[in-house]
Amino acid sequence: MFIEPLDVSVEDEVDAWAQEQTARWGYRPNYAAVFGSRPDVARAWTGLNLAVRDGMDRRRFELATIAAARALRSTYCTVAHSMFLRDACGDEATMVALADDPEGTSLDATDRAVVAFAGKVARRASEITQDDVDALRAVGLSENDIADVIFAVGARCFFATVLDAAGAEPDHQLGAALATVTERLVVGRPIAAAPAS
Repeated sequence: MFIEPLDVSVEDEVDAWAQEQTARWGYRPNYAAVFGSRPDVARAWTGLNLAVRDGMDRRRFELATIAAARALRSTYCTVAHSMFLRDACGDEATMVALADDPEGTSLDATDRAVVAFAGKVARRASEITQDDVDALRAVGLSENDIADVIFAVGARCFFATVLDAAGAEPDHQLGAALATVTERLVVGRPIAAAPAS
């Protein structure tokens, strides 16, 4: 990592947040150190991300997030959310399909439209047109569904940008958890090497 910020005045809060992340993942993720000076930012982002995720279809959230992460060349987020698509949504087939073909051409029309739209929002939001939005309506997404995809991409843009700019490498545990497809999910920074035993 390029920086290891730490604000001793909030050290207890940093430790508490890092322990929460450790409990969630089963190990201390590399991204935890990025927020060493601003655990308030980490908690605020977590709240935002959960509000977005829990307010929409979870599988659609993961599809939009993976598409955004790939567009942003965030290996960390691509790998983590591919794992969530497989494990939390029980959809290994789609996880493998996206690993093999990031455009999602083998997916159904709704999923393809979500993946295409999310990728474009992440890369070139200022170029989104009425036609892009209408393409989502045409496959059955409501106004609220479309807004949720935009929110999911917006939240991912913050987190992926922060982690990559700080030099956080994706956890080696993530790579191990998706060993059969990991190589195809590396779109930016390499996955951290496992520590020597």
